[in-house]
Amino acid sequence: MVFAHGFGCDQNMWRHVAPRFADRYRVVLFDHVGAGGADRSAYDPDRHSSLAGYAADVIELVRALDLHDVVFVGHSVSAMIGVLAAADAPERFAHLVLVGPSPRYLDDPDTGYVGGFTPDDIDGLLDSLASNYLGWSAAMAPAIVGNAERPELGAELTESFCRADPEIQRRFAEATFRADNRADLARVATPCLVLQCRDDIIAPDAVGEYVHEHLADSVLVRMAATGHCPNLSAPDETTEAIDAYLRSSM
Repeated sequence: MVFAHGFGCDQNMWRHVAPRFADRYRVVLFDHVGAGGADRSAYDPDRHSSLAGYAADVIELVRALDLHDVVFVGHSVSAMIGVLAAADAPERFAHLVLVGPSPRYLDDPDTGYVGGFTPDDIDGLLDSLASNYLGWSAAMAPAIVGNAERPELGAELTESFCRADPEIQRRFAEATFRADNRADLARVATPCLVLQCRDDIIAPDAVGEYVHEHLADSVLVRMAATGHCPNLSAPDETTEAIDAYLRSSM
C-alpha cells in the first residue's frame, strides 16, 4: 500500500491510518517534493508544473521499489495524481483509494460541472497564497480540515503547511487548482474506492459523485466524517472504509 498526502501536507498525515494495514501489506509512505523530508533539489519547475510530473514521480517510486499490485491511497490532490499514475502504468496498480478527489476545482458552467470554485475564487486563493503563504496557511487550514469544534486539527494542518517549502507549494497550488483532469478518469481501468466526506469545502459532494460516475470501476462511500481531511479527523472511519473495500475485493 502506497499512501500519498495532499497539498501542504506530508506523510505524517497518514500516521493514524497506515500502520493499521502493516500486518497485511508492505506499507510505503513518502513526501512529494517540497514537503516533509523530500529532497528539495529534486524539484523541476517544468516537470512539476502539472500534476503529470507528480504522477511520474509516483511511477518512478513504484518501479524503484519494484512494487506490484499496488493499493494506492491518495488524499486530495494525490487522488488525482494516483489516477494519472494508474492510467500511465496500469500494470503496477491493483486498486486506487481516492480520498476527497477532485478532477477540476473550477466550475464549468458550459458543461454543468460543479467543482466548487469560481474563477475569482481560484484567483483570490492563489494570489493570497503567493503574497502571504504563512497568513494564508493560518486562515485556510482550519476551514479545509473543518470540525471547528476541534481546533487542534486546524492547528496541526496549519503547522504542516508551514513546514512545507512555500515557493514549491505556490507552484504546486497552481498545478493543483488550475488542473482539469476530467478526461483522465476515462483512462483508468483500475478498480477504485471513492471516499466522500460531508461538508467538504474543497471537494463537495457533487465532485465525488462525478468522479464515481466517470470511472469505469468504482465504489462510492459517503462518509459520516466532515471536512476535507478524514485521515486526520476520522481515522477510524477512514481505515474501516478502506479495509471493508479491500476485503470485499479479494
